[in-house]
Amino acid sequence: MHSSSVSPASGAASNASANDLEAVARKGGKLKRMAVRIPTYMADIRENPAWLPMFLLARTIPGRRAHWLTAKKSNGAIDNLPTIFMGVNAETAVDALNRDGIFPDLQLPADITQEISAFGHATPCFGNFDRRIEFTASDHRATEDRLGRPILSGHHFERALDCPAVLTVQRDPLLSEIARRYLGAQAQLITTRTWWSFPTKASEADRSLASLDKYHFDLDDWRMLKFFFYLVDVDQGTGPHVFVRGSHNKRRMKHQLTLLVGHPADEIIDYYGKDSPITLTGKAGSGFVEDPFGFHMGTVATEKPRLMMEIGFGVSKPSRRRFHGEPVLR
Repeated sequence: MHSSSVSPASGAASNASANDLEAVARKGGKLKRMAVRIPTYMADIRENPAWLPMFLLARTIPGRRAHWLTAKKSNGAIDNLPTIFMGVNAETAVDALNRDGIFPDLQLPADITQEISAFGHATPCFGNFDRRIEFTASDHRATEDRLGRPILSGHHFERALDCPAVLTVQRDPLLSEIARRYLGAQAQLITTRTWWSFPTKASEADRSLASLDKYHFDLDDWRMLKFFFYLVDVDQGTGPHVFVRGSHNKRRMKHQLTLLVGHPADEIIDYYGKDSPITLTGKAGSGFVEDPFGFHMGTVATEKPRLMMEIGFGVSKPSRRRFHGEPVLR
């Protein structure tokens, strides 16, 4: 996995009127992003009332620190079991996670990578989280033309679990060991997904729903850890992932006292420093693990589609009503 520092786009409005218009547009965009998520939030509250206090308090550093005190130390029961990840030391990974919020040195075996990649290419996915839009990745452009709308993402949802190689990664004891050492013995599997990100012209609302091109943090649980793996070669034109080192354990006060999880790049860079973001590129099979409370974003693919897999751990029960966080659409 290769990484490099990134800087925010520069530029300033030429006059006060332009700044005012930009501020209005930004506020409108935030309101639209919140409106898109309201059906999902309401469904989460109905299914699990305990979700609401987590949603309100887990964004604050005091609330998070209080909950981290409930973490139970791993008993080491799964230490040293056979793993497909050669040369990875769990303690080293956890030290990096504690320090930076990310450990970028994971690698899938070639045969596992090839099997999941072939599955992702051959298996129909659902466009923009909508199960009514079904297509294979090779038919992406034709599907856009037929529907007359951009398709930014394609998720396989529960179909990912039909791939034996996906299950091999999901069940690997090294991932569980890292999660238990970092999150505590309560750590449990909560997400397994594979999805495409496609080069296309998409609206800000579509990019927001797909969590692309905007710094944000995940707030699905009090404590989380996510393992990501590229299933195709990923360079700057393939929509690489970006993570802000150190942002997992400190937070600007204004970012704790808002219901928004996404924030402008200039605010993030000003607070955490221009050298704090790293862009993760790499060959198919390369991977990383991060604390998703840290600010991160998936950038929009501009030249080639990106196929990716996520294995996520948390400390609360996952949603049974939706497949691993599938949003509720209007």
